[in-house]
Amino acid sequence: MGAGHNHADQGHGSVGHSHTDGANTRSLAIALSLTGSFLVAELVGAYWFNSLALLSDAAHMFTDAAALAIALVAVRIGQRSADAQRTYGYRRFEILAAAFNAVLLFVVAGYVLYEGISRFFDPQPVESIGMLAVASLGLVVNLIAMRVLAGGKETSLNMKGAYLEVWADMLGSLGVIGAAIAIWLTGKTWIDPIVAIAIGLWVLPRTWTLLRDTTHILLQGVPRGMDLDAIRAAIGAVPGVAGVHDLHVWSIAGDDASLTAHIAIASGHDQTAVRTAVAELLEAQFKIHHSTLQTETEPCGDEEALHA
Repeated sequence: MGAGHNHADQGHGSVGHSHTDGANTRSLAIALSLTGSFLVAELVGAYWFNSLALLSDAAHMFTDAAALAIALVAVRIGQRSADAQRTYGYRRFEILAAAFNAVLLFVVAGYVLYEGISRFFDPQPVESIGMLAVASLGLVVNLIAMRVLAGGKETSLNMKGAYLEVWADMLGSLGVIGAAIAIWLTGKTWIDPIVAIAIGLWVLPRTWTLLRDTTHILLQGVPRGMDLDAIRAAIGAVPGVAGVHDLHVWSIAGDDASLTAHIAIASGHDQTAVRTAVAELLEAQFKIHHSTLQTETEPCGDEEALHA
């Protein structure tokens, strides 16, 4: 190993807290209170009026409440600084909570689909008027929550995600309202499980995407939208770089990226200058603001490592 082993830490991945954090926290808290309160009311209504569609919509509203809670916790806990026990800070909590949410949703959706199919063989009476009243109230709650969250959706990914969750649930409420009206006009109670199954099938792909993305982050996968080969090629093209190996790119919470790499320096080039040029390239071209680059003038492994 040569003597030129140095590390460059270009910009730590901590995020500054803007004056909008307080407003976002208040908006999320209000929306969570509205959604959480109505979730309880919808569960009671689903049981009281024997509506599987309401139960399915309640499962979807649970995803909204969970997403809002995750976003709220992420804003609050994410503001905590790294310490001796959590050197990367606390933002990974959001990913753990989202993964748990996805697993729980699969269980709920599975129950709704099973119960919906069962009702085709054993039809159940449904009180369409009560079902319509609860679903209409849910629509109002969703519209209010959307209004509360709209102010921050353009400046915060957390707020945007929460807004889209509530928007999607608003469409679910419209579906239940349509089902209630159809049952009231026709008396055909099989419409209820049809809508319930449709809502369940609609939630499942989104749930799978959530579980896939959170698992990818927990496994320290390359952040979505980044090409490791393109990053390696760009680093290799920097003047003075003779090789790149031990290249790793990962994310803590999905909206950030960190990188570590060993950079072999060509003879006659200054290590500090090359390292700085690589760090600036990563920040400008790939938006990687946290990079740790170790430079070397002699290989620290066999030739195969150069392609790792």
